[in-house]
Formats: sequence, C-alpha cells, structure tokens
Amino acid sequence: MHDPSLSAAAAQIEAARASGHVPVVKTFFDEPTFTATHVVHDPATRRAAIVDSVLDFDQASGRTSHASADSVIAYVRANDLTVDWLLETHAHADHLSAAPYLQEQLGGQIVIGEAIRTVQDVFGKVFNEGPAFVRDGSQFDLLMEDGHRFAIGGIEAIALHVPGHTPACLAYVIGDAAFVGDTLFMPDYGTARADFPGGDARTLFRSIRRLMELPAQTRVFLCHDYKAPNRDTFVWESTIGAERAGNIHVHEGIAEDDFVAMREARDATLGMPRLILPSVQVNMRAGHLPEPEDNGVRYLKLPVNLL
Repeated sequence: MHDPSLSAAAAQIEAARASGHVPVVKTFFDEPTFTATHVVHDPATRRAAIVDSVLDFDQASGRTSHASADSVIAYVRANDLTVDWLLETHAHADHLSAAPYLQEQLGGQIVIGEAIRTVQDVFGKVFNEGPAFVRDGSQFDLLMEDGHRFAIGGIEAIALHVPGHTPACLAYVIGDAAFVGDTLFMPDYGTARADFPGGDARTLFRSIRRLMELPAQTRVFLCHDYKAPNRDTFVWESTIGAERAGNIHVHEGIAEDDFVAMREARDATLGMPRLILPSVQVNMRAGHLPEPEDNGVRYLKLPVNLL
C-alpha cells in the first residue's frame, strides 16, 4: 500500500545524507527515569528542537526541581542555539515533562500528536477530572498529525504517527534522524510495553514495521534505555538497519502474531511505572501542573486500587 508520509520521510532522509546537511544531536540522560532528552539543531542556522524533556520530581515530598532541564538550558545557551520546538513523542508515563519550564526560559512551541485528545479523554476519566480539564489538546501549542511537515532551520522534518505504546505516539524524522520515543528500544532490549489504556501490541507491531521501511542508515534516537543483560552502559542511538537485523523482539522474520503473543505475555508480568500517576496527570496537560485549589496549593490525585 502506498504510504505518502513514509515515502516523504524516506526521501527526506536520503536527501539529507546526500547533501551532508544533517542535524547535530546532543543527548542528556536522566538515570533516575532512564530517559534520554535530545537537543537537535541545524549547524548552519543554529535553530533547535528539544525532544522529550525531564522535570525532576521527588515523589516522597511532592517537590519538583529543574537540574535536568537546567543542564539542557546551559547547553543551548553555551552553543548559541535558538529553540523553535519542544517536541513530545507521547504523554509519558515514567517522567514529568519540563516543556513549560523550558519554554519559559528558551521559547519554542510545545508539540505532541493530535491523538493526545484520546489520551486526555481516557485519563480524564481515570482521574475523574471535571469540566475544567478540556480534552481538546489545547494545552499544547501545536498538535501534529501523520505527515505534518516542519523544519528546524534549514533541515526538513516530518511527523509519523506510530501508535501502539500509546494512541498518540509520534516519531519525528528530522533530516536523517528519527526520534521514535518508546516505539523501539535498543536492539538488545527490544520494545516497549503496550498495555497502558489505549495501547495495543498489534498496533505497535505495525507501527514498528512501518518505521523499519525507512532507509537502513537512518539514525534512530530512543527515549529510554535500561541496560540490557550483559551490557554495562546506557545507549540511546541505533539505526533502522540494526533494528531490522537484531531487535530481539521484532527483527525481520518475526511474525505479527508471535510478537503480539510475546508482548502481551511479557506485559502481564510488569508492574506499573513508579511515576505513572503523577506523570500522566502532568503530561496530558502539556507538562503543566493542575491548577491550584482554593488554598493556593496544587494537588496530584492518587487513585486507589484502580490501575
């Protein structure tokens, strides 16, 4: 079946590699949440995007802080970059987004996939949010759909909708690099879970197969790494070719039904992420905390015996 968005992404990657005009990527790894935040910039114009930022959160005290985000800010300023985009690959369940803080300090538009509306509707019910919490994605500056074209300076970029882990997952293909969120992990670690509300293992398999049609040389930047067995270091960059050949869950030759059976059985053994309840409440609001109550204090809900 013809896939115009994927064809456009593949053509963009080939053109970027042929011209040598490819983005520079600097990654900041937050070990407490195993999250990789990527700063992507065009070396010619010094325009930049920040992908999947982290707001530090101490669950025991309920306090937020900005050490992780401040490291990103220091790098952006030291390299005289201008941030145009604050890109979220999805509404994360394992860390809080620092996008509003980064926007305050550096500017840029906060972006996510248009299917965030589905996530907001599902988790609006989970947290019994009232009518003040709108489910139209308007907390974000821009909602991108599959095939949305944009640019970082002179480097072309395109969004690809890759649901499965969540309904709203996007991969951002920027020049010759794909930022895939939780859709893929390193080849020796496999793939992300698909059992959160709105997730689906079969949909995830098809999204991954779609990404694997990109050129083999495509650089792939991941949102997380957890150190596979027998590996001592964290790694967050792969290639489409390496994923095709060696991803332990979904390499070429793995049948869809076999993947679904494996993924569903594996997911049934996993506990909920440590920060899922605060993370989703904040991230479905584009990284903003809930509004203060009449005493001036902001609260995050803790549903009991629900998830």
